Amino acid sequence: MQKQYDGYKVAPFSEGRQIVSAINKLGEQKHIIHGLVEVDVTMVRQFIREYEAATGTDISFTAFIVTCLGKAVTMNERVHAYRNGGSQLVIFDDVDVNIAIERDVNGEKVPLTYIIRAANKKEYHHINQEIQEAQAKVPASKTAATENPNLIWKLPSFIKQFVFGWAFRNPYRIKANAGTVLVTAVGMFGKGGGWGIPYPAFTLTVTLGGIAEKPVVVDGKIEIREMLSVTVSFDHDIVDGAPAARFTSQLISLIESGYGLVEQEAATE
Repeated sequence: MQKQYDGYKVAPFSEGRQIVSAINKLGEQKHIIHGLVEVDVTMVRQFIREYEAATGTDISFTAFIVTCLGKAVTMNERVHAYRNGGSQLVIFDDVDVNIAIERDVNGEKVPLTYIIRAANKKEYHHINQEIQEAQAKVPASKTAATENPNLIWKLPSFIKQFVFGWAFRNPYRIKANAGTVLVTAVGMFGKGGGWGIPYPAFTLTVTLGGIAEKPVVVDGKIEIREMLSVTVSFDHDIVDGAPAARFTSQLISLIESGYGLVEQEAATE
């Protein structure tokens, strides 16, 4: 509980923040390369606005991104591979996407970790429904740490860090407890463009930044388009520049074409 003193306040460093701190320290040990790109989401956002206005049905932009990401990773499997010891790579068939569902807990915005299992095998509307159900089920009195209580949070920080390091040295433990790919969104908390630069502990992390209206050349003409800032981060020990560029190009193409969203929702009308 927060305490007020003369000229300052003292607040607890919550279990949710302890999770973030421990994972950030793991990310500092990796050799990460970042790609900062812009994605034209004009068509997709227009479709979402028109569909929601016509049907009254909410469409999750995050669910759409996860759908595209699952497909892009399937086309480039090694971007979510993990080292197993010094001489092996484990490449999973399922693309398990780790997202954060933000909740207001006792006045603090706390991200609840949620993993969409086998996102590459699910259609958009299934992922959209899964996220909505997850948001509805999470009690506002619980955090990502206390949803599954564990005595680890009662231990000293250096022991917690050791346990996290132990978990992230094994690909199978990573997949079971954290998924294989991380999607984090910072753009939803502000207006305009801009990129986020994460400290990822994953082989692949996709950070969604802001959306800004910009003049863009389309078919030889200048048009005002809605451009999404995206940071794509890779563990360079596992993914080289050329495969990273191919993956990023394919992800952009999937997003800009409305993959998994436009055709599915239009078919249900």
